[in-house]
Amino acid sequence: MLVGDEGYVAACAPASSSHANPPREHRLSRRLRATYRLQINAAFDLDAARGVVPYLAELGISHLYLSPIWAARPGSTHGYDVVDHAAINPEFGGAEAFDRLVGAAHAANLGLIVDCVPNHMGIGYANPWWRDVLMWGETSPYANFFDIDWKAPEPTLEGKVLLPILGDHYGRVLEDGQLQADFDGGWLVVRYYDNAVPVFPRDTAEILEAAASCTEGSAADTLRELAQAALKLAKRRERVSRQRRRADRDRAQDLAQRIEAARSDPGIEAALGQALQALTPDRLHRLLERQAYRLAFWRLASQEINYRRFFDINDLAGLRVEDNALFDAAHALVLELVAEGAVDGVRLDHVDGLLDPQGYLARLRRLAKRPDGTPAWLFVEKILGEGEAVPASWPVDGTTGYEVMRLLHLVQVDPACRRPLLVLYRSLTESGGDFHAEVVNAKRFTMATSLAAELNVLAGDLNRLAKASRLTRDYGRPALREALRNVVAQFPIYRTYVGAKGPSEADRAAIGRAVRRARRAATTPDLSIYDFLESIMTTDAATAGIKGLRPAEVRRFAMRLQQYTGPVTAKSVEDTAFYRWFPLVSLNEVGSEPTHFGLDVAAFHAENAARQAAWPLNLVASATHDHKRGEDVRARLAVLSERPQAWSRALRRWFRLAEPLVAATEDGPAPSPNDVHLFFQMVVGAWPLALAADDAAGLEALAERLQGYMQKAIREAKRQTSWAVMDEVYEASVREFVAAALDPDQSPRLLGEIASFVGEIARAGALNGLAQTLLKLTIPGVPDIYQGTEDWDLSLVDPDNRRPVDYAGRRRALEQLRAGDEVLAAWSDAWPDGRIKLALVARLLRLRAGDPDLFEHGRYVPLPARGAGADHVIAFARVMEQRALVVVAPRLVSAMMEDGGLAVAWGDTSIALDDLGFRPARAHDAVHDRNLEIDHAALPLRALARPLPLLAVRIEAGAGSGHET
Repeated sequence: MLVGDEGYVAACAPASSSHANPPREHRLSRRLRATYRLQINAAFDLDAARGVVPYLAELGISHLYLSPIWAARPGSTHGYDVVDHAAINPEFGGAEAFDRLVGAAHAANLGLIVDCVPNHMGIGYANPWWRDVLMWGETSPYANFFDIDWKAPEPTLEGKVLLPILGDHYGRVLEDGQLQADFDGGWLVVRYYDNAVPVFPRDTAEILEAAASCTEGSAADTLRELAQAALKLAKRRERVSRQRRRADRDRAQDLAQRIEAARSDPGIEAALGQALQALTPDRLHRLLERQAYRLAFWRLASQEINYRRFFDINDLAGLRVEDNALFDAAHALVLELVAEGAVDGVRLDHVDGLLDPQGYLARLRRLAKRPDGTPAWLFVEKILGEGEAVPASWPVDGTTGYEVMRLLHLVQVDPACRRPLLVLYRSLTESGGDFHAEVVNAKRFTMATSLAAELNVLAGDLNRLAKASRLTRDYGRPALREALRNVVAQFPIYRTYVGAKGPSEADRAAIGRAVRRARRAATTPDLSIYDFLESIMTTDAATAGIKGLRPAEVRRFAMRLQQYTGPVTAKSVEDTAFYRWFPLVSLNEVGSEPTHFGLDVAAFHAENAARQAAWPLNLVASATHDHKRGEDVRARLAVLSERPQAWSRALRRWFRLAEPLVAATEDGPAPSPNDVHLFFQMVVGAWPLALAADDAAGLEALAERLQGYMQKAIREAKRQTSWAVMDEVYEASVREFVAAALDPDQSPRLLGEIASFVGEIARAGALNGLAQTLLKLTIPGVPDIYQGTEDWDLSLVDPDNRRPVDYAGRRRALEQLRAGDEVLAAWSDAWPDGRIKLALVARLLRLRAGDPDLFEHGRYVPLPARGAGADHVIAFARVMEQRALVVVAPRLVSAMMEDGGLAVAWGDTSIALDDLGFRPARAHDAVHDRNLEIDHAALPLRALARPLPLLAVRIEAGAGSGHET
């Protein structure tokens, strides 16, 4: 962007950037108690969301938590491909529907949290900023909004953007006539199926002159006049003043309006059509060569892309949100919605993609003020690595809760399962590697393929840094690239946050660990190159006084490299290694570490206490739109960790029974043993509770879902097939295997055994699901309920986890719920229908609403268990002044469950209450909605935790009780 263009950017903003909301009554922000995530799309729009407000208010949440609602690429199903931050998506109902939703929510005393996407935008013709950049190139006032390398090493990209949108090589596409010039209103464009790219306005003259020769009279005169007007514009690469370029933009707009008006003349329209049809491949090629972009085969992106992307997705371009003009333009609407009281909080997607997350968050925190002057809540989507914590300096209220989702699952996994499950996995799949090796290999693969272009750019920048000093100029570019690749492959977390102030201790530790590992694995004889790289990554080189090295360039490289390690890690861990290595697949979840088989109760308590102290409003998630499998799928699979021998016997039999269904190909069995192992875990986890082994229709529906899941899984694994290079034979074999395995005519014995095994573990899995729900709604933080998961959640990875929710059925169940033990007992017996989970959610949300201070500020106090079941209980209290909530949840109790129902044989197990700090006088169990007579010293579970083995007991002190200690 030219200096001083900020005001011009505002003047050039698209018309949709205004949001004419009527003034709203300023009211105090609603207390944040619990959120409910809604996936907004064209099929479930903002008015549909408004329709479920009464149900959600009755359920007991405090805030709707919406997926991105901003104008996105046409037909977007997720909203993360924003094309206009200043408009509410018209496909969702636009600003009017949003205002109706806000009105309904506020009338029900519900607030709103919205999802913002500061890191990237959807690109293409629908994005006015991107369209302008393609038209005007570096002189566009929006050129600095995107992370574009206008001086790419590839000569054909000097001053151009690579557009890898073609399905074949450019020359073939051009010669085949798949590129067609056309007019969009008064603008000349080139179309490629559903894609369109703009043509620099001056180049319209060629078409206008050719059209003039196709007609005569006044029509020809008009076309020649228009052509002359186009030729008065400066050439695209011509060096002209900023004032001239601005004037040209205004003239181009006027020209487009004149052309559009002229096209209403049938003679002119016909002549233009003739001129466009006469455009030969050679002429069209010359026209395209003059543009600020280069059309290319999509496969070229991994080698020569010169704009930062969201991971490796070509149609999501990275934003330079550190640019002041971009920040203002991208946040004007959301800040307006916060200021007027429509929105209480903001989720920030992929904050690790930003150049300077700390600076961005500080600015947003300063500006995002609600009507009462308090800052809006900010939640960052952040995946924490092993031992990593959110930087304490970040001015946010917490994360979106991936790390809590991990915690809730791990405490239900028996650590003793590690060895038998690893032995089973390796014997069935012949997998000899470990997960860390898979991650390193996957990172190397990612950097050699989909993210190779970015690595090449970084290597070039590092080489220029090295050559700037005589002390480091002997490091060659190939060696620097290899060292960079080795260090990134060994990086232990997603990214560091080195900035102008240098690295934190945590940054130094992560960088040092990666460099040490890379050095050990290196093959280069000169290992001092790793010392140089470490000094650049930590920015120590910027302060070392090394002659020739410019500190600003050192810091810029270090910060840019940080934007690369995250995408490499995400693509390699979540989207590759998670689909390659899975002794217990429920551990392979976003934010989790698959090699961590379980967590003890003491560690569970420690993490909760730390969250209460540092991030009391952190979201507590158990399911998200990005999860790999639903919360109750994971809860059921956790039972396998308690029964590894039974699982081993069953799985080995199933492998033998399924052997005839596996195809023999020249490349080996299809599906592979590893993929068969994954399939059977997913079948067990996702098997519907009411499905019988001979239910052909139900099995067909399950097969369709699992075929979609397995296709995604095998492509993500990138072994036999991938998204980039699909092996149709292998994929067809996997589809046929899934269909045959779930066909009661072809596999009756196999299905009978699977149904029987699921029947053996389903009750324990359901109890795990209820225990997980109890913990989620009572541990420190703000519980976030993903849409529909107040009922059993047996969903798979997206798009399966974004299926429509039956809100009418849930509303009916909620209306049936009445206080009293009798209802809960009946629903407990009928646990497969899911009403018992809904009842638990509703009662606990009501409890939170009744005493929000206790949940936000109450101390977290672990409580000891005694008796035979002491090792199978999680117990803690939330304590504040002379009241407390005592929570008791079972863990690892599949062998302790009574016949039928969900009850547990607790024996003499009890929970000690000595640490409450006061003498209990009154007690009410919110789970069973009943008053309790309790001993001041302990809660006996055999007498109290029935019919559900769960407790959430509110205890109050009597008059004259001792003070809290």
